[in-house]
Order: sequence, then structure tokens, then C-alpha cells
Amino acid sequence: MSKFCNQSSWMFGFHLQNTNNVTRYHPLVSLSGILKSSSVCCFATRLNFNETHVRRLEVHRQRRCQLVPTKSQTNDHITSSTHEDINEDGISKATLVWRAIKLPIYSVALVPLTVGSAAAYLQTGVYSAKQYALLLASSILIITWLNLSNDVYDFDTGADINKKESVVNMIGSRSGTLMAALLLLALGSTGLVWAAMEAANMRSMLLLASAITCGYIYQCPPFRLSYLGLGEPLCFAAFGPFATTAFYLLQGSSSTMVKSLPITGTILSASVLVGITTSLILFCSHFHQITGDKAVGKLSPLVRIGAKTGSNVVKTAVISLYALLFLLGICRALPVTSIFLCALTLPMGRLVVSFVSDNHQDNMKIFMAKYFCVRLHALFGAALAAGMVVARIITRISLPQSLIN
Repeated sequence: MSKFCNQSSWMFGFHLQNTNNVTRYHPLVSLSGILKSSSVCCFATRLNFNETHVRRLEVHRQRRCQLVPTKSQTNDHITSSTHEDINEDGISKATLVWRAIKLPIYSVALVPLTVGSAAAYLQTGVYSAKQYALLLASSILIITWLNLSNDVYDFDTGADINKKESVVNMIGSRSGTLMAALLLLALGSTGLVWAAMEAANMRSMLLLASAITCGYIYQCPPFRLSYLGLGEPLCFAAFGPFATTAFYLLQGSSSTMVKSLPITGTILSASVLVGITTSLILFCSHFHQITGDKAVGKLSPLVRIGAKTGSNVVKTAVISLYALLFLLGICRALPVTSIFLCALTLPMGRLVVSFVSDNHQDNMKIFMAKYFCVRLHALFGAALAAGMVVARIITRISLPQSLIN
């Protein structure tokens, strides 16, 4: 009976306890409380389920984010992966290699040869592709020697201590760079001598030897005349009258009919124009090096006169180039076709002047000035040569057939 009462008391919310033969009643939870507690338990269970579900979704989302990086993470990864290829100045290794190769600068080998060959064609009507190829390859080797040896001797004086694109700084070997330069000089000189012997023209050999000598005393010890501010005059002589005239003689002498070409006003005028545009490249290459040159005592023209005056010199040089061009046309020293085609390069000349004028105080931007000058040099030289070729073709067409044969 007591057992039954105990069971019944649980059902109705009472607990019967016998203590010292006294029955005590302890109310537990009412029926409404039971229902209320059950609903609370259900609600808590739902909350617990929802929280668990949300947590699982969050974990799943985080795992997906780890597998698929966001755009910012991707950019950060790209930045970190390429950071090793960027130096402290923000210049990539590929850019430094491109600057070290100086490929656009090799136009100073191409333009004198092309203009000289065109002048010879204008004079004789003969052109030798084999001779042109031999002279071009030899000239490229000589220019490479100039670039490498210049890096070596500027390294010795400390002028290139902060020049990241210096070949010596990049490969870390002065002796290796110098040996490569001397080897290229030997190969290039051999090719030029071979071409002169094939043409049997000693005057061209003497002119080429003079051009190489200008390059040597420009940078090599004990002369180093570039440190005295004489680089631009030496550059003008080497690539203008000396090299351009020598190539003219070598191409003209390749003809079996003509063994010795006269040095005419046409070739001299053309060589002067080539010399001016070549010297302009060298002059503008010093704008961003004024501080470094001044620190080691290299008295380039821009160290002496400053960047502001230097920008005015560039403007005067470009104006003088085109003024001289039209004057030579008036004097008939150059064909009218050359004058017309060269005049078409005026926008490039104006671009050089405006760029230098606007950026001569900004070392980062003015670095590009020499490449704008290279474009002017190449375009002007191509127009000059093309005008001579066109003049020769027009002359042949206008002449009677009996005079041609």
C-alpha cells in the first residue's frame, strides 16, 4: 500500500517520506510546471540544435575560404611571391636586366652604317648586303665592348656604386666583365679589318681606328676623358664623321667599278646630323646621374651646368638639328627627299624637348629621356637614309635608258 502511495504521489507531484514514523509530504512540480518545463526543454533543445547547425555552417564556410582564397588574399600572395623579384627601389629584376642589355642603344651601331650605306648607294647605285651584315655584326660587338668596359671602369671609380643595372653589380664579377669586353673588342675589330681588306680601302680602316680610339679614351684609363666633360664631343666624332664616313667608303668600295669613293658634301652633311643625334643620347643619359657623378668627381656637362640649364641645351640642340637640316637642303648638300622625310620626325623632336623640360628634376622619370632620344636618333637616321635611296631611284627612273647602260 505504501508502495502504491509512493508511486501515486510521484504521479501527482508529491513525494512521501517516512522519518521517525512521521509521513511528510514534499511537493515537487505541478502538472503545469511539468508542461512548462517540458516546453522550455524543447525550446532549449531547438536553440542548441540551431547553434550547433550555425557552428557547423561557420566551420564549413571557413574551410571553403581556406581552400578558395579571396581576391585580397590572392593579391597578397602575388605580392609576397614577387617581392623577392623587386628591389628596394621598386624595380624588378627583369627591368634591371633589360636596362643592363641596353638593346635600344644599339641603334648607334645601326644608324651610322645605314646612313653611310645609303650615301654610297646614292653615289654609286651599288649595295652589298654581305658587306652590310659583316659591318653590322662587327659594330654591335664594338658597342657591347663600350657598354661593358664603361661599367667596369665606372665601378672602379665608384660612379656606379648605386647603379643597379650595372653589369658588374649584377653579376658580381669585375674581372669576368672586363675579359668579356676585351674579347668582344677583339672580335669586332677583326670583323672591321676583314671588311676593310675586302674593300681594299685603307682610308676606311683609318677612320674606324679613329672611332674606336675615341671610344677608348672616352672611358678607359689613364685617359677617362668623360670625367673631364669631353664625352659628347668624342661621341660626335666617333659615330658621326668617323664611323658614318668609313661605312660609306666600305660600301662604295665593294663595287668593282669604284675602288675609291670621293668624300662628298652629302656624306659629310649626313655624318654631322648623325653625330648630333648620337651625342644627344649620351647627354640625356646623364640627367639622373648628376648626384652620383658629382660625388666621384665626374665632371659631365650636366654636373657643370645643372639640370635646368641642361634642359635648355637639349631644346637648343633639337632646334639646331632641324635648322641645320633645312639649311643643308637649301644648299643642296642633301636630297630633297631626305629633307622631307626627316621633317616628318619633328613631332618626335618636340616630344624629346617637352619631356626633358617637364621632368629634368625628377630622377625617376628623367631616366627615360635617353630612350626618347634613341627614338629620335633611329627615326631621323632612317628617314635620312630612306631619302637618299628614294633620290637614287627617282634619278634612275628620270634618266634616259641610254645613259644608264
